[in-house]
Amino acid sequence: MAAPDPNQTVLELRIAVTTADFERLVNFYCLGLGLEPAQFWENDGGRALLLEMGKASLEIFDEAQAEAIDRIEVGQRVSGPVRFALQVPDLEAAVARLLAHGATLVHAPVVTPWGD
Repeated sequence: MAAPDPNQTVLELRIAVTTADFERLVNFYCLGLGLEPAQFWENDGGRALLLEMGKASLEIFDEAQAEAIDRIEVGQRVSGPVRFALQVPDLEAAVARLLAHGATLVHAPVVTPWGD
């Protein structure tokens, strides 16, 4: 593992998702995406799971940009205030696994003008 860049002010981005159906979400990410749990812990009857997902970045959109991206990717405004984008090595396999584990296909995958 490379040494952290001393000029980098943020070393990691973590997003925490709270859910009323913990097992469903664990199955979705572990079985649907094939992610291996990095850590699991319990506190006062609560459960948590940490999944390592490689490189992270944070994008900040205004409403017009979010609408433009939704039009390109889906054809209409559908996303909420939080959007997840995951890069996977085999898109078709990932879509099939996710659908088998509870995902809803909003629109077939498209190649965006920026190549994603």
